[in-house]
Amino acid sequence: MTKVKSLIIFRVLFTVALVGSYLFFKIGPAPFPYHHLIRYLISGIMGLSIVYLFILKYIKKIKPFAYVQLILDSIFIIALIFMTGGVESWFSFLMVLNVIAAVIVIGRSAGFIIATILSIFYGILIDLQFYKVIPLAYEPTLKVTHFLYNIFIHISALYLVAYLTGYLSSRLEKASRSLEKTQHDLIELKTLNTMIVENVPSGIVTVNDKGKIIAFNNHAELITGLKRNEVIGKTFLEVFPFLQNQISVSELSSSALRFRTEGIISTRMGQKIIGITINRFESDGSQGLIGVFQDLTEIKRAEEEAKRREKLAAIGELSRNIAHEIRNPLASLKGSIEMLFENHISEGQKRRLMEIAIKEMDRLNKIITDFLLYTRPAPINLKNFDLIKLLDEVVLMLKSSGEAEGIDIARNGPDSLIIKADENQLKQVFLNLGTNALEAMPGGGKLCIDVLREKDSVKINFTDTGQGIPEEDMDKIFYPFYSTKEQGTGLGLSIAYKIIEEHRGKISVRSNYNGTTFEVMLPYE
Repeated sequence: MTKVKSLIIFRVLFTVALVGSYLFFKIGPAPFPYHHLIRYLISGIMGLSIVYLFILKYIKKIKPFAYVQLILDSIFIIALIFMTGGVESWFSFLMVLNVIAAVIVIGRSAGFIIATILSIFYGILIDLQFYKVIPLAYEPTLKVTHFLYNIFIHISALYLVAYLTGYLSSRLEKASRSLEKTQHDLIELKTLNTMIVENVPSGIVTVNDKGKIIAFNNHAELITGLKRNEVIGKTFLEVFPFLQNQISVSELSSSALRFRTEGIISTRMGQKIIGITINRFESDGSQGLIGVFQDLTEIKRAEEEAKRREKLAAIGELSRNIAHEIRNPLASLKGSIEMLFENHISEGQKRRLMEIAIKEMDRLNKIITDFLLYTRPAPINLKNFDLIKLLDEVVLMLKSSGEAEGIDIARNGPDSLIIKADENQLKQVFLNLGTNALEAMPGGGKLCIDVLREKDSVKINFTDTGQGIPEEDMDKIFYPFYSTKEQGTGLGLSIAYKIIEEHRGKISVRSNYNGTTFEVMLPYE
């Protein structure tokens, strides 16, 4: 419809331009044998064009209507060529324009059809002129070969224009379809991208290189309680003030800018805990930041509640273990005192019962002392000392103990290593680990103490060749009052864990049927 309408308008404009140029250059009647008929031809073209425009909106089948116009245009062109001299006419080029119009409006096949119609009409016109069937004079010097060559040139030109215009039109149409498909795909992709961004269950905020917010999705509005139009144009820090000391516009030039942080913002619904990941982006020469954030308020509350319940459960477990550990020596004490109170036993038995009572009181005192040490450890006294010298002392003490019989104890590593820590507390840790290792090898074995210096830490491994720790006990060995020994309080490893933790280090364990390795990691400054 649009192309047909354009054809009509172009026809009117071209006719007006043709008449205007005719008048402008004051072309007289001499060059055209039937010049007096041209005004009727032009009037007919203009009248038909008006009719075309009037009936266009009522036409259902556009293609046949376009063919009718192009065929009538061909007749008008041949008539104009006749009126302006036939073989000597100046307006034979209009046939080429009509072929081009046919290709543009309908397609390649229409171009060849109109080229054929014009070729037939033009050939008939020139033949009739040559044989003087029509009263149209021509230059007497023109021979039959001139007429034949004229027809050949015009027909060749018409078909060549039909082919070239059709080829270019098809290529243009393919390119147009491809561009239209690409635009459609881009629109769909943009729509999908917008839909994803707007519906992703996280707040998304985009900031330009000036630090101004340029995008704010739906979930960001829900989390912050701020509308998009309230936020656009504001700075990052106005919406997320807790980033004040963590980011600045100058950092946008850093290609490695990416970090995760948490903070509190004030909203109309109260304070909220926000977790946000900041990433730098760069696109088409522009750069900025993209922040993806979530409301962690409920999650943090749930975590705090879980920690509180875990703490209460730990307190309950600790209370039960304390009660269990104290009840056993108290039972022994009670029994011994009751028997002594009855006074029906011999002096030897009395002495034996007194020894039991004193031993159980010492045991109670050790439990209380260890428990106080666990709950209220002594302050760390940091100072520089030689770790290797300390470990050699520990090895000497372990070798002199009764449990070291049949056990080979070796220390491997450097001859000297100065670290900054609490020497006495680490000595307690190493003695505890070494004693546990010896007790795990009652039939003999080997204990290796390996020291390894790493970039910013020191690793000390205690590896024994005992039977190992059962898998079901691995997660509990650092629990207070958990012990697999009959006389153990279960606080040794708990205290060791706490001491290493306060030194900003780590202690871990690996075990199998070939033995156990306790690994202590300490910071090296």
